[in-house]
Amino acid sequence: MNKEEILEKSRAENQNRDIYEQEVLKQAYTCAVVVMMVLATVFFSVQIFVGGGSNWGIWALVFSTNMTIFWVKYWKLRRRHELVMALVHTAMVALFSGGHIYHLIASSTIL
Repeated sequence: MNKEEILEKSRAENQNRDIYEQEVLKQAYTCAVVVMMVLATVFFSVQIFVGGGSNWGIWALVFSTNMTIFWVKYWKLRRRHELVMALVHTAMVALFSGGHIYHLIASSTIL
């Protein structure tokens, strides 16, 4: 293979996407998820500390981001790890959403 053939094969594999940009986006998504989890932990802790009860909806939102990322990765890459993580995160979203909705119904003044 000459240099031009290798370059053409690389372009076909990457579909003319910049590999550096892809790596930067990957790091940005990771940082965004970490920041979201830290903020959710702070908000959840403060709400409990001031006597506001627990808001499981915050955690449903946090896990829904990870759930979506893992489902998209699974659909695109078909890796077993992504499927397992998507299912785990889906279960967590369902659990936290159910807890949040139950808490809203149980504390409702109109029902």
